Amino acid sequence: MGPIGVFDSGYGGLTVLKEIIAELPQYDYIYLGDNARAPYGNRGFDTIHAYTLQCVRQLFDMGCPLVVLACNTASAKALRTIQQKDLPQIAPDRRVLGVIRPTTEMVGTLTQTGEVGILATKGTVASASYPIEIKKFFPEVQTYQLACPMWVPLVENNEHESAGADYFVKEYLDKILSQSSNIDTLVLGCTHYPLLMKKIRQHLPGGITVLSQGKVVAHSLKDYLKRHPEMESRLSRNSQRRFFTTDDPGIFDVMAEIFFGKAVQSEKIPI
Repeated sequence: MGPIGVFDSGYGGLTVLKEIIAELPQYDYIYLGDNARAPYGNRGFDTIHAYTLQCVRQLFDMGCPLVVLACNTASAKALRTIQQKDLPQIAPDRRVLGVIRPTTEMVGTLTQTGEVGILATKGTVASASYPIEIKKFFPEVQTYQLACPMWVPLVENNEHESAGADYFVKEYLDKILSQSSNIDTLVLGCTHYPLLMKKIRQHLPGGITVLSQGKVVAHSLKDYLKRHPEMESRLSRNSQRRFFTTDDPGIFDVMAEIFFGKAVQSEKIPI
């Protein structure tokens, strides 16, 4: 029996882990942030796949039977290859899940107009993963995308609640809504963006639903474990949380508190 592994290229996945723990507090968790090589968004497919697979294997070596890629870039550019090509060879009894599919499975049930906006990083927008996945589940839904390059720096510099953040929040919201007046649902396709939720709601017109990934992924994981008792029975239940980074633990701990909402004590792990 072992913990659930949660992987991200940096800190954003902590917003997902926070919601998973709130939903499933009984399990043990290991969080691994590949901060030394972040960000992943501007890297090529092969590099992202290689880095992600390395970290997944590390979590397997640490005893995790199940790993959640709490990273949109890794989910968009590496998950399918890992699931279909790598796992059958290296760990056929382990499982790796992502954050994009649970979100896209739900979005079509929220929109009344059938028009959805996707706010994400440049890498995730370029991959077109959200429009592709949404089209599989809801062929009638029209999607619009926008990259928000200033939102991650705002969060990582702890400026997401400052007055200066309002300009960039409003700018990107205005841009996505200018693509269609019928957009009634927005997907926050980056795990940093929930920290901007307060300002996003301030600058959005009424009647627009904002879908944040953390709660969706947590609910999806709970459902997955109900449907797969053979995996659920392999998970340890001591409510333990351990945090690892490929970079400086001191820096990680300061930043992690912003995303996780409470103090953490991490360890450095070489990859």
